[in-house]
Amino acid sequence: MIYGIDVFSFHDVLEICKNPKKAKLNKASKDQILKSQKNVQKIVESDRCVYGINTGFGPLCDTKISADETAQLQYNLIISHAVGVGKPIDKEFSKIMIIAKVHALSKGFSGVSLEVIERLITMLEKDIIPVVPEQGSVGASGDLAPLSHLVLPLLGLGQVWEGDQIFETAEILEKHNLEPLTLGPKEGLGLINGTQFILAHAIKGLEKFEYLLDLADLTAAMSLEAYRGSESPFKKELHDIRPFEGSKKVAARMVKFLKGSENMKAHEDCERVQDPYSMRCVPQVHGASRNAFEHLKLMANTELNSVTDNPIVLSAEESISGGNFHGQLMAMPLDYATLAAAELGNISDRRSYLLLEGKYGLPRLLTESSGLNSGFMIPQYTSAALVTENKTLCFPASADSIPTSLGQEDHVSMGSISGRKFNQVLGNLVNILSVELMFAAQGLEFRRPAKCSKIIEENFAIIRSKVAKLEDDRLIGKDMLAIAELINDRKFVVN
Repeated sequence: MIYGIDVFSFHDVLEICKNPKKAKLNKASKDQILKSQKNVQKIVESDRCVYGINTGFGPLCDTKISADETAQLQYNLIISHAVGVGKPIDKEFSKIMIIAKVHALSKGFSGVSLEVIERLITMLEKDIIPVVPEQGSVGASGDLAPLSHLVLPLLGLGQVWEGDQIFETAEILEKHNLEPLTLGPKEGLGLINGTQFILAHAIKGLEKFEYLLDLADLTAAMSLEAYRGSESPFKKELHDIRPFEGSKKVAARMVKFLKGSENMKAHEDCERVQDPYSMRCVPQVHGASRNAFEHLKLMANTELNSVTDNPIVLSAEESISGGNFHGQLMAMPLDYATLAAAELGNISDRRSYLLLEGKYGLPRLLTESSGLNSGFMIPQYTSAALVTENKTLCFPASADSIPTSLGQEDHVSMGSISGRKFNQVLGNLVNILSVELMFAAQGLEFRRPAKCSKIIEENFAIIRSKVAKLEDDRLIGKDMLAIAELINDRKFVVN
């Protein structure tokens, strides 16, 4: 893969994270970078006043800076904007930020030098990864504070990850015989204008969301088996006459998961007319969440292959000061995806509750000795708590705006908050699904000797490899965590 030339997908970025040498610069990308750098230098040598190249920033855009002061201007920009707070984001998020930033700068519209871009690639390849605080971006002039922390190590400042430990940058640069860089005209602005913090959260969230969508379908099928519900709501004919792609895909997956199930056969002659919505409407609800995933994937892949800094340098004669750094184009899809992920948890909790009610041959609380034993009563409390927490995280950050930069940046996206909330909701969803999987496995014990479909039997065995059937009360909190670990390690067979 070639930075600045090839079209990257979010999956490509995740592959580069694992093996940084999968992406490189070639002659064409280097030529683009060098041409843009020369254009900036010609602007500096001219008498024209161009924002960010020979002026101050934000409300200081009308203050001209001499050619002799340009290096100090860029240095001051980075150190003054590195004001993030909170815990460091995961190291992988920082790596994604570097990859996305290098890809955008390599398109040759930013005026950032080849030396600077190659240093970022070197840091990635040597696993010298900047420490970036999680809070402080309003997602408008891009992610100014997080990106400033990301590039502080170029100046020999800030902190970096090396392995799993955090060190002062100066110590690590000396260890690798790397000198701090001096930034040229426009370089500081090109480095910290952009949406790479928002984008990193979208990319990492998409990776997790993609798996959890598949897992949620499997989990619903296991619950339906345990509940001995009907498979007729998943018939192709039903979804062909309301042909949303998400619901069609989920319905087909449910049919696949239930194929050959003896529990489905047992339902054929029963007196039940229809199942509750959380069983019957899985294609419509999970399908809506899949549609949101596809929308976010499309937006993230577009953003990944875009130039999002400011100003854009088209030639030595033309630069445009615009708004490509504004995060709204990602903030709204992220808020939509957050709602979609939360809804997977909401309907999962309802299925868990149905399995506890003691209907259709299942014992109350999924235990044969309730009273003395609480059985699975309380894990559903945890699920309910997480569902409500996710609901509170569904307030759209993109609906809010607080003016900054003395009113120059008078409408901001808050997209960084959208991205962070999306990943929080996904983390909660893991634990919600772990509760339902635990309940479904227990429910299936009471349907024996009837066999499930092959794929559900396989996943049932995966659960039982870590969590035994509940006979009497025990520390089932450990069981929930064990299943959550199986989810995080992607041990379930979901396709």
